[in-house]
Amino acid sequence: MKDIFTGKFVRLSAFDPEEMSKAFARWSLNSEYFRLLNSSARPMKSAKSEAKWMEEEVAEMSLASYFFSIRTLTDAKLIGELGLEVVNWSGREAFVGLGIGETEYWGRGYGTDIMNVLLRYAFTELNLKRVTLTVFEYNPRAIRSYEKVGFRHEGQVRKALNREGRRWNAVYMGILRAEWLEQNGYQTTNE
Repeated sequence: MKDIFTGKFVRLSAFDPEEMSKAFARWSLNSEYFRLLNSSARPMKSAKSEAKWMEEEVAEMSLASYFFSIRTLTDAKLIGELGLEVVNWSGREAFVGLGIGETEYWGRGYGTDIMNVLLRYAFTELNLKRVTLTVFEYNPRAIRSYEKVGFRHEGQVRKALNREGRRWNAVYMGILRAEWLEQNGYQTTNE
């Protein structure tokens, strides 16, 4: 059996608030990264204030929250962060958020690999039935990546975001466990 936290290019590791706060403060200096990650305008924060915020978030984390650091396989470089929040245990549904802060890894298959690793964990270990995400219309690279791993368009909130004087849609995408299992060669049952 394969290590469930390892993909072709990346591995998921424990979320360390101190390490992540330094990286996130640096990544946040890139306004493009922040616009892809967040729908609201956010002021820049120091590593110290990021660390305080992250430690508070981790302390308040529920048993339904799974946060990971994303590292390259080649040199264990921290390149991003990933969160999975189970929003409905009885329905086995979760929401995922992904951010690659190191821009030299954009558009090179890392996001697709990260999402495949996360979905393998979500569907084969947590036994979830559905994973959902929101992506902004102005991020076609992410939309293509999510489509590659099997996410389908499920709806949108029209004109939800204002960026550079233009209104953009927020796109909802989702994938079902049976779809992902079939796409990846697992035996499936009719769920």
